[in-house]
Amino acid sequence: MVVNVVNTSNARFWRWYRTLPILLMTAMLVLSLTVGFLPLDIVRGLFFPVNYAERIDDAAARHNVDPHLVAAVIKCESGWNENAQSRAGAVGLMQVMPDTAKSVSETGAVDTKKYSPSNLTDPATNIEYGSALLSYLQENLSTTNEVIAAYNAGLSTVQGWLANSDTNNVVDEITYPETRHYVERVNEALRQYQQYYPDGMSTQ
Repeated sequence: MVVNVVNTSNARFWRWYRTLPILLMTAMLVLSLTVGFLPLDIVRGLFFPVNYAERIDDAAARHNVDPHLVAAVIKCESGWNENAQSRAGAVGLMQVMPDTAKSVSETGAVDTKKYSPSNLTDPATNIEYGSALLSYLQENLSTTNEVIAAYNAGLSTVQGWLANSDTNNVVDEITYPETRHYVERVNEALRQYQQYYPDGMSTQ
């Protein structure tokens, strides 16, 4: 009798184990269909809200970067939490390292009188330095994937991967699992923001 109870429990477990992925896929399909029928403003508010939209558009224009990319990096780096701090010491919305901000300020790319590199907890300042960093990476790399990877792993690391590449496709050469996942996440967020904010982050 005990054996039968155990076997019955196992059978129930495996039924649920097989059924759960199907339920998850069904839920995602229903969500996708629902999003497709909702008004744009509701979709934005519920699924893809944006804070500091004007700051993002202004900084992106100043540094010649895609504002959708800035928003995607913020979403993946901090989830729009301006008080976020990593164990490594990265700060704020775009998780800028203080040493990186100081290096960016020394290039003259940022007006340090208006945006001090020591004030990275301020959202406007953080967005300014994060956007300036994306611009610097763009100037030294060729593709968006390379820029995204370098934002996570560093410029010299990405240049090293490319130097050893036969295909010149950085995605094929990434050796850090975290960076590979990061590139995927940021690209997905970028696609979403481009879709739902086609005219810029502050255009509602």
